[in-house]
Amino acid sequence: MKFPGQRKSKHYFPVTKGDPFVKPLQSATDTQPVLCGIDQTLVDIEAHVPDEFLVRYGLKKGESLLISDETAEQIYTELKKHNLILSEFAGGTVGNTLHNYAVLSEAQPILFGTMCDHIEIGSYAYQYLCNTSSKVNLNYLQPVAGPIGRCFTFISEDGDRSFGINAGLMNKLSKDHLPIDQLKNSSGLLITAYLLRCSDDDPIKEATMHMVEQAKYLNIPIILTLGTRFIIEGNEKWWQEFIQEFVTVVAMNEDEGEALTGFSDPLLAADVALDWCDLVLCTAGKDGLYMAGYTDEEHKRETSAQLLPGAIAEFNRYEYSRPMRLQDTVEPVKMYSHIAPYLGGPVVIKNTNGAGDGALSAILHDMLANTYHRGIVPNSDKHRVDFLAYSSLSQLCKYANRVSYEVLAQHSPRLLKGLPEREDSLNEGYWSN
Repeated sequence: MKFPGQRKSKHYFPVTKGDPFVKPLQSATDTQPVLCGIDQTLVDIEAHVPDEFLVRYGLKKGESLLISDETAEQIYTELKKHNLILSEFAGGTVGNTLHNYAVLSEAQPILFGTMCDHIEIGSYAYQYLCNTSSKVNLNYLQPVAGPIGRCFTFISEDGDRSFGINAGLMNKLSKDHLPIDQLKNSSGLLITAYLLRCSDDDPIKEATMHMVEQAKYLNIPIILTLGTRFIIEGNEKWWQEFIQEFVTVVAMNEDEGEALTGFSDPLLAADVALDWCDLVLCTAGKDGLYMAGYTDEEHKRETSAQLLPGAIAEFNRYEYSRPMRLQDTVEPVKMYSHIAPYLGGPVVIKNTNGAGDGALSAILHDMLANTYHRGIVPNSDKHRVDFLAYSSLSQLCKYANRVSYEVLAQHSPRLLKGLPEREDSLNEGYWSN
């Protein structure tokens, strides 16, 4: 586990000095926290095509259509034959997040999903494996006799984009293939809303609910990323009840937040969502991102930054507090934080797909770093209370914001490398509280 950021604190990694009475009870290798995730394995394929190509395959310009396995294979074969493909990137919101988490933390998360049992060099399945960090444990993928998901983006000569989506066998993950013993040893289960709105005929829906119920029974934090507002709209009550019963952390953007809560203001949406879970991340595009969480009256810390106006007056007053699960508080206090885009955002935004996944990966890194530190230095002052994350809500915002910036500045939705070693040289006090 690589610890996030450059610290100006006595609590840092690796722990080689300090109080002689603070003795690690176990070696670091014995206490590595594990993050598990379930996803629809798919590849995003981008290609330049003439309008005639779209007509020939029955695609509508500027629209998104589902295509059959046969049509997807024909399209892919032609694109490869004529060298029309611009990029092939592994996709899926959970896959993106686990990859980024592995790059940031140097830990080994586990991905549950499906994968082609026969993989040709250069194929889309091969590209998925190549574009996933080698630290992500793919040993538990379920082999299937057919394609994984493919999302084609067709760019016309006038720059217009059309989409062809083929699910393949990405939804055929069976609950019998999921290793509960791995979940028992984990410190978090990451899922996406897409998994629970599949057809009842798709076993991945049952498999996901099975793992969610097991995680709740084992008191393992469950992290839900909402995916898109269209999944939430019309089913708001169901999602609210699901989150209240199972979910620890909710990640969403402002559109998904509005669909879930009815509030377009991301701060108010985060505040309402906090009634159903313990921690909320809400990305808001050019406005940056918001977070909401709980702390305890005894452990709240006031910010030294300027108090911010908003729908909730001076909402960032306690942003220097570390988040806690509501069940672990005695006198719960709601707290909020906000941050504008890092350095004003990239000069050129090359990609918006995956920025939210990048932000979430930073939050998860900090949460599991807390688990890691508690495992090797259990009697540290940092763990006299059972906090949900190692850092304050303010620092979580800063870290998430920085990772989002890196994703926006590249074409891939997945980090190609870690963050610069000396972040605090760019932003004094970056990791100070």
